[in-house]
Amino acid sequence: QVQLVESGGGLVQPGGSLRLSCVASGSIFSINAMGWYRQAPGKQRELVAVITSGGSTNYVDSVKGRFTISRDNAKNTVYLQMNSLKPEDTAVYYCNADIRRSFPYTGTYNYWGQGTQVTVSS
Repeated sequence: QVQLVESGGGLVQPGGSLRLSCVASGSIFSINAMGWYRQAPGKQRELVAVITSGGSTNYVDSVKGRFTISRDNAKNTVYLQMNSLKPEDTAVYYCNADIRRSFPYTGTYNYWGQGTQVTVSS
């Protein structure tokens, strides 16, 4: 089994900051790309940021300059530092990862976390 568990969501005022964490655990050989998605009520889930195993990053335009994705490969953890938060950032944030499973399992699979709520409101 492989699990992704997010933490760090909550209620914050506009202009505030939050740091999300996502830890992958289970039968893991290696982790390729890791990313954060979000889904606001009535909207489709969208990619917020992604980071490769080598550290290359990409962001949706609406968060560039405000959010930073990073990872700790030794801890199988990905982070999302969110600064200058806006009400339109309110959503459930999901962690996603492409994980190569360890013996006796084979193959690379895509996994999702359960989501963590981020609410930006005064």
